[in-house]
Amino acid sequence: MKNPHHYDLFVAGGTPGGIACAVRAAREGLTVLLINHTPILGGMLANGLSLWDLFHDGPRSPIFHEFASAVREHYASTYGKDSQQLRDACPGPRILEHATGAYEPSVAQLISERMVAAERNITLRMRADVEEVLREGNLIKAVRVGEDWITADTFVDASYEADLMALAKVPYRVGREARSEFNETYAGKLFARKIMARDEKGYATSPREAYEGKLNLRTWHNPTVEILPGSTGEADNAVQAYNYRLCLTNRPEICRLPEKPDNYDRTRYLHLLPHGRLGAIGMVNGKGGWNLGRPIGWNFEYPDADWSKRESIMKDYLDFALGMMFFLQNDEAVDPATRALNRQWGLASDEFTENNNIPYEFYARETRRLVGRYVFQEKDGLVAPGETRPPHHADSIAYTDWPLDSVQCLAESVSFNGQAVPEGAFFLSEESRPAEVPYRCLLPQGVDNLLVPVCLSSTHVGWGSIRLEPVWMHTGESVGFAAAQAHHSKQNVADIDTAELCKTLTQARVKTRCEYFFE
Repeated sequence: MKNPHHYDLFVAGGTPGGIACAVRAAREGLTVLLINHTPILGGMLANGLSLWDLFHDGPRSPIFHEFASAVREHYASTYGKDSQQLRDACPGPRILEHATGAYEPSVAQLISERMVAAERNITLRMRADVEEVLREGNLIKAVRVGEDWITADTFVDASYEADLMALAKVPYRVGREARSEFNETYAGKLFARKIMARDEKGYATSPREAYEGKLNLRTWHNPTVEILPGSTGEADNAVQAYNYRLCLTNRPEICRLPEKPDNYDRTRYLHLLPHGRLGAIGMVNGKGGWNLGRPIGWNFEYPDADWSKRESIMKDYLDFALGMMFFLQNDEAVDPATRALNRQWGLASDEFTENNNIPYEFYARETRRLVGRYVFQEKDGLVAPGETRPPHHADSIAYTDWPLDSVQCLAESVSFNGQAVPEGAFFLSEESRPAEVPYRCLLPQGVDNLLVPVCLSSTHVGWGSIRLEPVWMHTGESVGFAAAQAHHSKQNVADIDTAELCKTLTQARVKTRCEYFFE
């Protein structure tokens, strides 16, 4: 290792969590190297997510609110304060479950890049990965990025795949725990029935307390109500389904219909008949995200694969999604009127203009999960016995507000009243409540100068509340403060006074408690 480059903080992953960490640490006086695998910053926010996945509209963390405010200011200054674009970018009523504020991928990318560029203490490297980690005992001494070795006081893995964490050989997990391991009702192999929860106007009604105005949370329309036979609770290597969040539009002047993929197989899509429809959510400027095209089980190798294998898996998913669109727009088995409606939707030709209008980031909902010094689990997201809220953690540095949930994991289903119930999917909107995220969940076992604010320590069930960009921006900013405290006190991040950290976070208006009831 010759002539290594030194920084106070090294951050892997230009995700929203990585950006929040790097920006906060830079503002606290640290020199930061931020690397990113793709050629654009912003993670899933800049790659088709299209809306804020959150249930709580209240205070969270300064950088999250700075980012969200910059989105709204962009639409106000570009289109006017009375524009439809600004209205779409602002949160709507809590009982409209997708009205959390929308944005275009290019806008999220622009704001991400501006925030990073504004910080002179941040050095940015794009299309870069951690390829080797030099660890001595309980410390990471250096990482290799391309041909360069980097040393730092603190290392942060804020990527979606957690390669730095894995190369450091700290304990982590891929797949689902057994029901018995943490006494989690929804763990392991599972078939769970949902119901439709809407009132006569179509407004979502779960959780009921939020719908009635007693709880300051957004509502949902599809809560889980029953576990069905066949739910063995067995552990396995299954992770939640992946997909591309393609940016679709119905504006004719920018709508590009996809061509038939080379490996197109129409039989893959026959189950969509007779009424398969295209559309998008999180619409602004006539563009929104498409959250379908999820072949089940094709992703099980992805978490521990190298990038060559991952890119092969990504290509299979992309071909499947584009083939699904082509089928719904062109196949004669689809009703002609439905075909015509589907052909009104296509890829937005003004997004991802250098990548054939395809997002650079793949929506890998669940990859590796750190096994840290505390494991966030089902009980942490549910009301504690005899209490009105989930358990309190003295070292809480962020909160969750999305319910415990999972999308389908295995390509299996059971029948209930003639309806197919997919394996692995659940959504606990009725019983989940905002939960506290302990600092210990970000600390690996055995390494004292590494923090993991994205693929942090949780069970598969607990992960459902963690896996949202607002939560990761929250944990990421808290990690930036922790790195600064460690630097200024000449300690490792595992050794800092967490009471002092929590005091600093409170003074900086980073919320660490679940302040979600109406006052």
